[in-house]
Amino acid sequence: MASRLTDADIATYHEDGLLFLRGLFDAEETGLLRRAMEEDPEIQDHSLLRADQEGGATRISLWNRAGDSVYGLAARCERIVDTAEALIGEPVYHFQSKLTAKDPKVGGAWEWHQDYGYWYYNGCVAPKMLSFMIALDRTDTENGCLKLIRKSHKLGRLDHVQVTPEQNCADPRHMDRILETHDVVDCVLDPGDVVVFHGNTLHRSDQNRSDKRRWTLLCCYNAISNDTVTKDDDRYYVPLDKVPDSAIKSAGLKLAGSDNMEHFTSKPYVPDVKKAS
Repeated sequence: MASRLTDADIATYHEDGLLFLRGLFDAEETGLLRRAMEEDPEIQDHSLLRADQEGGATRISLWNRAGDSVYGLAARCERIVDTAEALIGEPVYHFQSKLTAKDPKVGGAWEWHQDYGYWYYNGCVAPKMLSFMIALDRTDTENGCLKLIRKSHKLGRLDHVQVTPEQNCADPRHMDRILETHDVVDCVLDPGDVVVFHGNTLHRSDQNRSDKRRWTLLCCYNAISNDTVTKDDDRYYVPLDKVPDSAIKSAGLKLAGSDNMEHFTSKPYVPDVKKAS
């Protein structure tokens, strides 16, 4: 069943820069997505480590197209696409998806950043962009859940600085003030829950020092009118073929084919910004 946002839901998203959608995927659908992330050879073959400043690392896999795999169909299903278009306010295309895998004891931290702090350098002129984080496992403060700063999207795009070869972060000179004046929201999610957040919403996560895995699937969208002004990074507009919500269960455990329809990436995109002093 497609998500049907209320006017209050849309108002909350625009006011807070984030919106929780509890139980958007049922247990069967979440199980299929979880198994696909665990078993798909393409996911494993394109697994990358993103190091943090504390000796940990998060394992990620990234792809730029929504294909016919079960996770590609999830990114194209009505409840996701209709929600993205209702929140952005115009037609969208799939910009990127990724698995973020924080394994027990070793899963790395992410510093405060905006996704648009990266995506601006992909050639997106406006922040008409958002992300869906789908919980594949229980995520909480013990295993390094996502933390979002409520209403931080209203600050606009912030300067970012490089903190590791794999990560940029929002300018630390501004973060203390932002944290003094804004609320931090811990995204505690059960499997199948979703949090949607604006491209300019500041977010981070701590290391996973627990014995519980924290895997999430993220699907990101851009307004078609905001198509990239450059075509160098494979995230430019490609028509999105929306499918019924039932397509996920109908596909079953359908993995990526050998044709690389998903356009998996071999390295993370880290814009060349000034280094932190």
